[in-house]
Formats: sequence, structure tokens, C-alpha cells
Amino acid sequence: MIYPWGDNRRFNSYSNYFTKQFGGRVQKISIDAGFSCPNRDGKISTGGCTFCSNEAFNPSYCRPEKSIKQQIEEGIEFHQRRYRRANKYLAYFQPFSNTYKPLEELKNIYQQALEGMSYQPTQPIDSSRTASARNDMGREALETPRIIGIVIGTRPDLVDEPLMQYLNEIQKTHYVMLEYGVESVYDETLKRVNRGHDFATAEKAIRMTTDYGIPCGAHFIFGLPGESKTMMLDAADTISRLPLTTVKFHQLQIFKGTLMAKEYLENPEHFHLFDLEEYIDFVIDFAERLNPNIVIERFAGEVPPRYLVSEPWMKLRYDEVLAKIEKRMEERKTWQGRIYQGII
Repeated sequence: MIYPWGDNRRFNSYSNYFTKQFGGRVQKISIDAGFSCPNRDGKISTGGCTFCSNEAFNPSYCRPEKSIKQQIEEGIEFHQRRYRRANKYLAYFQPFSNTYKPLEELKNIYQQALEGMSYQPTQPIDSSRTASARNDMGREALETPRIIGIVIGTRPDLVDEPLMQYLNEIQKTHYVMLEYGVESVYDETLKRVNRGHDFATAEKAIRMTTDYGIPCGAHFIFGLPGESKTMMLDAADTISRLPLTTVKFHQLQIFKGTLMAKEYLENPEHFHLFDLEEYIDFVIDFAERLNPNIVIERFAGEVPPRYLVSEPWMKLRYDEVLAKIEKRMEERKTWQGRIYQGII
């Protein structure tokens, strides 16, 4: 069966989205450009979001003491080893709030990534390889395309019209996406986790972004304290009405050293952490209600086990979890948007 998004996968996948956009696999290269967050430096709060541990999501090459160019070069090497099919890259400004500087500084930072470069290996080519193999590697290095665009992770309360106007200009020559940490559609939850903005702020930012013709993504967490399973499923209807290009869904993961870890260890009864089988069926139930036009980038989170204080299954690689979700979708003979009631 071919689904509305144009292939036979049972959800509107990120890989299919980029294949349609660029004709092949596109890989994000995470960049830490040394941004901070107003929820940490005192502008909004000093505590930060209670669940937040940016360090847990940073790949090894992604460090602010390195230049943007060095992070891109090392990131491309990393991903060429891990994903051999990747040959196009997006500079992904990921840790903290990557619009939290004056616009002129932002222009300089983004431009460093957009200038791009053909991939040059930071390690010398192994001289023990045959001449043919060395020549193949050299051609591959020279032929690897430049960075084709940027993805900017930030908070919905840190964008404005001048920034949108600038990003609108960039996208005439490069791909640009803004990715917002929204986390929940419920104001009570956002207040409880010390998010520092309400859902109306997120909705306003998403609509302003798409009004400027800029693709827009959003991140949501399933299992935040105070939310029942019914509340979480009902959020699918709210999210489906937003003009989003992509979404990322993560199960609640509790990280060492966070305020939420302290709360969890002191009062574990306040939390309901999904076990693996329960979560698989939950995200499928959610996907069935989700607008099929929205691309699902991730169904679950993955971090190195050393950061976690929560459930053991959360130490599984994302690819393993995704395979189980797709298998269960097949068994249930269902797909994203199967019971979606809105306008496509």
C-alpha cells in the first residue's frame, strides 16, 4: 500500500521527506556554538527546565571550544563512518537556545556554517590501501557536497520578525528550518517543569515561522508529570492543527543531575514511566490520530546509558525501538493518520 506521503512506510518519515526535497539521504551535523538559555542565566529563570540535560544529547565531536568549521568536518567524518549513504549535510545548531543573541551576531554564526566546505578528512588516508582505493577516497572527499542548509533549535519565546526576515532571505539559497522545544500543549505541565513560556507562545512562533515560508519543527515529550495517557493522546488533535513540517517525540527520560532526577528519586510515585511495550502501543495510538501531512522525525529518544536514572529499555538504540514500532504497526494493520479527523 502506498500511503498519502508517497511510500509504503506506515508513517510520514523524515528520510522520505528529505528524499523528496533533495533526492537522497540528508544528515544533520550537530554544532555547539556556545549559546546559553534565558531559562538558565536569570533572564527568565536560573533553574532551567527540570528535565534538561543538553550534555546527554551532544555527540562527541560537538563542543563549543571547537570552531564551527572543525565541528562540521569532524561531524561529517563521524556520519560517513556510521551512515555510509549520507552525502548531504545540514548544520544543526542543537544545544541550548540558538537564537539567543543579537541578530548581527546570529548572522555571523549562521554564515560560518553556510559558507560550508567540501569534506576534507582530518585523518590522513591510509597508505596501506591500494592506489585505486586511495583514489576512490580522494574523489569521494572532493565530490562531497557542501553543507546545504541549517536547522536551528531554539525556544519559541526567542524569535521575532527581524530574525524571520533574515532567515527568509537565507532560504533563497539554502535550506532553513526552525525547530522549537514545545514539550507539551498543556500550560499546567509547562509551568510544573519550569519551561518559562506557555503553549500560546509556541503556537504564535510556529505560525509566524510558517507565515514567512520557513519549515518548522517541534519537539514534544510524552510522560511529563501530571499528564495522563488520555491527555497525551488528546494532544494529537492540538498538534495536528499546527502548521508544522516535522515533529520529534521523546519518551520521558530522567537524566542524572537534573532537578527532575531529584524529584523522581524522592517521589517516584509522582511519575509514570512507560515500559517498552506500553510505549510502542501508545505512540502508535498517537500516530493514528496525527495529521498525516506532518513528518515524524523521531518516535523516541536515545542517549548514552550513563546519563540515565530511569527505565532500562530507554538504553536501547533508537533504530531498535523504531523497528519494533514499525513491526507493531504492521501487526495492527494501521498507519499515521488512520483515524485523523481534520482536513488534509
